[in-house]
Order: sequence, then C-alpha cells, then structure tokens
Amino acid sequence: MRFFLLTSLLVTLTACSSSSNNTDSAQYFTLLHTNDNHGRFWHNEHGEYGMAARKTLIDQLRADAKAQGHAVLLLSGGDINTGIPESDLQHAEPDFKGMSVIGYDAMAIGNHEFDNPLAVLDKQQKWSNFPFLSANIIDKTTGETRYQAYKIFEKNGLKIAVIGLTTTDTAKIGNPQYIGGLEFKDPTEVTAKLAPKIEKQYKPDITIAVTHMGHYVDANFGINAPGDVTMARNLPKGMLDIIVGGHSQEPVCMKEANVADESFMPGKACKPDQQNGTWIMQAHEWGKYVGKAEFKLENDELTLLNYSLIPVNLYIDDENGNKQLAAEYIEPNKNLQDMLAVYQKKGAAQIAGKIGNVDAKLEGDRNKVRYEQVNLARVIIAAQMQSVGADFGLISGGGIRDSIQVGDVSYKDILKVHPFKNRITYIDMTGQELYDYLQVVTSFPPDSGAYLQYYKLSFKRDNDTLSDVKIAGKPLDMTKTYRMSINSYNASGGDGYPTLTNKKGFVSTDDTDAQALKRFFEQNSPVKAADYTPKQF
Repeated sequence: MRFFLLTSLLVTLTACSSSSNNTDSAQYFTLLHTNDNHGRFWHNEHGEYGMAARKTLIDQLRADAKAQGHAVLLLSGGDINTGIPESDLQHAEPDFKGMSVIGYDAMAIGNHEFDNPLAVLDKQQKWSNFPFLSANIIDKTTGETRYQAYKIFEKNGLKIAVIGLTTTDTAKIGNPQYIGGLEFKDPTEVTAKLAPKIEKQYKPDITIAVTHMGHYVDANFGINAPGDVTMARNLPKGMLDIIVGGHSQEPVCMKEANVADESFMPGKACKPDQQNGTWIMQAHEWGKYVGKAEFKLENDELTLLNYSLIPVNLYIDDENGNKQLAAEYIEPNKNLQDMLAVYQKKGAAQIAGKIGNVDAKLEGDRNKVRYEQVNLARVIIAAQMQSVGADFGLISGGGIRDSIQVGDVSYKDILKVHPFKNRITYIDMTGQELYDYLQVVTSFPPDSGAYLQYYKLSFKRDNDTLSDVKIAGKPLDMTKTYRMSINSYNASGGDGYPTLTNKKGFVSTDDTDAQALKRFFEQNSPVKAADYTPKQF
C-alpha cells in the first residue's frame, strides 16, 4: 500500500514499488537535474553558467553523494537545441558532446529537438553516450515508439526506472515538415499503461518521469498542453515518485501548496512542488542552476531530505545595485572548457562582423512578442515582404526569439532572432480567400506562440467577428488579388496556422528568414526604429 505522510520536519512519499530491494535498512539517492539548455554550452558575456562550470559543480556533487553512500542520477528535461548561433550553426554538437562528458544519464526529448530534420536528431543521439527518452512519440508508419521510451538504472543497489515524455504541443509548435510522420500521444494515458508494465517486469524501487511538458501552478496550463501537475493529479497516487521537468523554463519553487514562491532568487531556498504523492522539479533554463534532491528510501517510503537549486556563477544585484555572485565562484573544468572552446571559436567565426545598425531597441522579448505588436516584428516582416514583393506580411510571435539592441548589429544578432532557418514563402490570394484566412489567424490569443504579428495590415476583431480589414491602409477588395509573405513554418501549419503549401498561388523560395533580415540591415542601415512603431498599418 502507498501512503502519504507529512511531518513538521520532512515531507515523505511512498516509492512506486511495493517490493523494495532492501526493506531492512535505509538507502539513499541523490537526483541532479537541468533542463532547457538551448545552445548554452558556453558561458555568457558575464561568465555566467556554461557547461564547463556545470561539470565542475556536478563532479563535486556526485562525489559528495557517493561518499555518503548515495545512488546518483543526472537527468535533463530536454530542449538542448536552439537559442545561441554558435550552437545552432553546429546542430548543437558541442552541447550534446558536452553533456556526454559531464555524464548525463538520460534526457527527455523536447519540442526544440525537432527544429531540424529527424536525421539531425538521430545524429545527435550518436554524438551522445546517454539515451534520448520519450514514450509518447509514435511513428505513424509503424505504430511503434520512435524513440526509446524508458531506461532502467541500477545504482548503488537501487533500481530506478526513468520514463521520458514530450509535450503534445510539439505537434502544433514543431515544424510540420519534420514531424509530419510522428504522433504525440497523451503523456498521462501513455504513462498509465506503461508504468504498471515496468513495475511488473522490473520492480523498480523508484520511478521517475523525465519530461518536457511544463510546470503550470495548480494545473493552470491555459492555452498550453497540460503539463506535469495535471499528469501527476490524473495518475494513480504514487505511480510516479518524481517528475523532473522542463519546457516552461522556470525554477519550480513553491511557497505553499499550489502557490509559487515568486520571491525566489539565486542562492535562496527552494521547495519543489508535490502533487498526489509525486514530487515535481524544474531548474529554470540554460544551465543557470543544477537541481539537487536528496532522498532516503526506507520500508518502501521515499523521503525528500533536502532540495536546492544551485546557481552556476549567476550574478545578482546587491542593495546598492552592484553585481555580485549569488554563490561561491565555480571554476570551469579545464578539459571540457578546452574542448568546447574549439566549437565556440568555429561558431563565432561564422557570425563575426557588423552588418548594420539601429538607433533604438527592436523589441523581441518573449513577454512582448506573444502579447502585443512590436517593432521588431515589423522590421522582420518588411524584410520578408521585400524578399518576395508582397503587399503585406505576417508571422507568429513565437517565431521571434530575441531582441536587437541599439547600436551595431551583427549576423549573430540576426541568428539569435531567427535560429530556425525558415524559408520565405508567399501566396497570392483573392480578397475573399484572404478574409477567410485572416478569420483564423487573427483569432489566436495573446500569451501564445501563435499570436499574430503583422505589417501593412489592419483590422478590427470583436470576439468572432472580423471587420474593417485594410491592406496598406486601403479597404480589402474581395475581388482583388493580394500577395502575402509568410515563413515556411507558419505556411506549413506551424502554431496551428492554416496550411497553405497545397494551395494555388503558393510559392516557397530558397531565401531564409535570417538571410532576408541580414540583407535588410545591410541595405537599410541605419534602421530607424520609430519607423516601425506599431500603428494602424
């Protein structure tokens, strides 16, 4: 029987297995975890995070745990790909090889693992000495799981089952050209069937789900696919002992039940979430932290002894506004640093040099592009319109991945905005066809990657009613033909946009979004940000 016990000192939960390998004496387990690396194999300009310092920290944590007789497991919640040009240009080879040197035991497959063709992900697996796990990604042709579903580890006398799971939103936000042959099944349903089979066959002492699904406080997942909290609540109590997550890119630190600790900062205490007998953990993003959880397993009862998010050379502001390290400085591991430096130098050489400049910030921050019209989107669309001679253009806000700061602009700045290598496409549509299309894409709500960014287009939207559509300030003529620019991702149905690739009048070019934006800066600098301030059109 599983049971839940809360005392003033410890929060405990029952291990999944009813048959522990050792019921007479306590066994100890240290779980280390990171998630959402997004190309950050190298430290930033301030010396924060980076895989070499992460290795130093993990080596020490692993050694300390083993010295105390603990079994140790190191997991990643996925999204290793996409975010930094030096990594993106090399298909994250330094990241995966760096993880292998650090000694990861397994990772969940994230949605950004599908930003490249499947052959690239297969190559990344070959670069890695640890498995990529996902039990809910199905090959439509064979009906079988496309990737390894789970892994059984035997560590210091403990048998630990690790199940991988991937957000079903991947089907919507992944590139349709790459994932068309894959089905992303409901993680809860998959786990409910798989976990009992694993229990029967292996009788693990501890069962963990390493996921890329997102942590949404009190299961308030909004427009996103349900995440870790929803799954934990909907599975039988205690089926999963621990969920190590990713995707929502946050430190999962709780103030109380179903209330997040909004005051958490690097170096402060952190208590993970607990739902229905399952601990839920996530370590923010980029390798900024290494999560460390220490457990005791005794008489089938798994007790969380300690938990912390350990900052990796992160800086905070002191009371005078000066930057200071949040914790003791971690010296980067020299061997890994030297190995990664070769990749850093190679990547940097491809993106060095000024291509133009801008007189004010072009806004591309995530908390802006998914909520409101921004000037960077208009610059991006203007570049794409120029590439194909369009009357107007649009993109989804989620496709904009960074801002461009005031001053000189490099190719690296462009690639941080556009890491996906989407091609520029266009379609010629009648006014009536365009109106029908806009009925759909103007309905996507804020706080979603699908949120519409547009240029030379204006309209009014009242609930389900679209009205007063204008192209370049002139009323939409239902009989006239208009040319719309759009990237290949959205044209293929990405972010839930209507598929255009099979429509008459659709053309895909060889020009990429990054190439078009680079050329725009080369030809139009100095770019005046005020010219692209959101307005009627």
